[in-house]
Amino acid sequence: MSFKVFFTKEADNNLETLEQSPDKKKRLKAVQKALGYLEVNPRHPSLNTHKYETLSKEFRIEVFEAYAENKTPQAYRIFWHYGPGEKVITVIAITPHP
Repeated sequence: MSFKVFFTKEADNNLETLEQSPDKKKRLKAVQKALGYLEVNPRHPSLNTHKYETLSKEFRIEVFEAYAENKTPQAYRIFWHYGPGEKVITVIAITPHP
């Protein structure tokens, strides 16, 4: 049960910024691993996926937060939603958790 993953312009920029940061190679690897899990199984236990209420209300669709890192200062999170269409996930943003 694989999903096709699309990126918004913001998410694409977030990932590109991370890729161009030599001091964040470990974080980039964690994000890439999480994106791989997301593609195969958005409910993979290590992603700790859960609905993100604030963005869900703002975008008027169910938005989810998945962990790329955990128990780390400024741990990266991936925000996404299902669609458009079946078997499609759209990544909205990839950001460090405040």
